[in-house]
Amino acid sequence: MAPRVREREGAMTDLLEAFRAGEPRALARAISRCEAGRGAELIRALYPLTGRALTVGLTGPPGVGKSTISGALVTHLRALGKTVGVISVDPSSPFSHGALLGDRIRLAEHFVDPGVFIRSMASRGHLGGVAGATADAASLMDAFGLDVVLIETVGVGQSEIEIAEIADTTVVALQPGSGDSVQVLKAGVLEIADVFVVNKSDHPMALQLQREIRSMMEMLDYAGWVPALVSTQALTGKGIDALWNAILAHDAWLRESGQLRAKRRDAFAHRVRQLAMGTLEERVEGAIVGLDDALDPYAAAETVVASFGIHDGVHATGNVRTANVVRATVKGL
Repeated sequence: MAPRVREREGAMTDLLEAFRAGEPRALARAISRCEAGRGAELIRALYPLTGRALTVGLTGPPGVGKSTISGALVTHLRALGKTVGVISVDPSSPFSHGALLGDRIRLAEHFVDPGVFIRSMASRGHLGGVAGATADAASLMDAFGLDVVLIETVGVGQSEIEIAEIADTTVVALQPGSGDSVQVLKAGVLEIADVFVVNKSDHPMALQLQREIRSMMEMLDYAGWVPALVSTQALTGKGIDALWNAILAHDAWLRESGQLRAKRRDAFAHRVRQLAMGTLEERVEGAIVGLDDALDPYAAAETVVASFGIHDGVHATGNVRTANVVRATVKGL
């Protein structure tokens, strides 16, 4: 065996030993390897240890107070004796790919707490409100033995819903005075909520927003869990206990109904799909370089597919989406 290969294997063994011994630096190094695209061996070794943590996704538009809610929730969980991992995703520049990672500022009071592990991530162009390595980081925190893993997304728009593919419980934070009631009716991020949280409850429009959310929910027939609605004032910690109780209620429903296994199976399929598509996209990009510009896009796509050895009458079909379980239908339809 070559010396360099032995050295790499020795470094991996040392990292795994430190990780299993509960050294926070080992967790940090493991996440860094995943961000650099070198996490396959680590995940393969540690994946059997996953499945124990309660994974919570916190999403919502920019400025709603997600980081403040995260900080208040961590304070509450630490008072209950829970260990917590926090993954904060910040947007990257489309030009330099750099990121401010400003969410860490609002979590500064927890930096020296050994029961809290905080990791900031740049989205690096990844769509959906999370980073490419977010799911790996959540798995590593789970395997490390943390009780709760909290994933705070980039400030998202109405159709960025990937967090629901990663987290067991999805919390959608909304703020009063951010739009008219039509916004509450629109499809997208509002449809993935297991818990709605109206933050900044001291705002004059807070009760109006709660009424609009309830009205929207009354128009739907839910298959299974009906989203909880909680009001908070995260700066003072008001309502955070109710938020945590709503998260626990959803977790209990998932376990009692058997939906937790199905949800985690869907999350597993999503990760497999993302990894496979990432590999295929690299090959597709390479195949596009040599294409004849005279081809139309469909013919070019079929040429690319054929270059992978697929010839059996395959035709380009355009966008294909995965079939998701319908959680709610409009009453009367």
